[in-house]
Amino acid sequence: MKTIIKTDKAPSAIGTYSQAVKVTNTVYLSGQIPLIPETMEVIEGDFVAQADQVFKNLVAVCNAAGGDINDMVKVNIFMTDLSNFATVNEVMSKYFKEPYPARAAIQVSRLPKDVAIEIDGIMEVPNVS
Repeated sequence: MKTIIKTDKAPSAIGTYSQAVKVTNTVYLSGQIPLIPETMEVIEGDFVAQADQVFKNLVAVCNAAGGDINDMVKVNIFMTDLSNFATVNEVMSKYFKEPYPARAAIQVSRLPKDVAIEIDGIMEVPNVS
């Protein structure tokens, strides 16, 4: 049985997908881009501002699914410029505690709305007794 996760604290889906889908204790998070949830506009600023907004959006979806960003077990980071790799590490360290999730960082030619970064992932929600 799958549960669709939806929150107004993260950007609405801009296509034929859900913000996340939960199956048992596993949550599959769709890609988040640096949209401000209230306006659905791309945040103004440099790569750091975009990355920070993406992580804020991930936090909101994780919370809506009953977990925390630190419950993520796999993160996929898509960037239009891999020279931002060190910057992503800096921003990510503000949101994740050790042990860190497994991760891939991939350079792509283009992302939705011409943003510089998109992140998706998988989360395991802890059993609540």
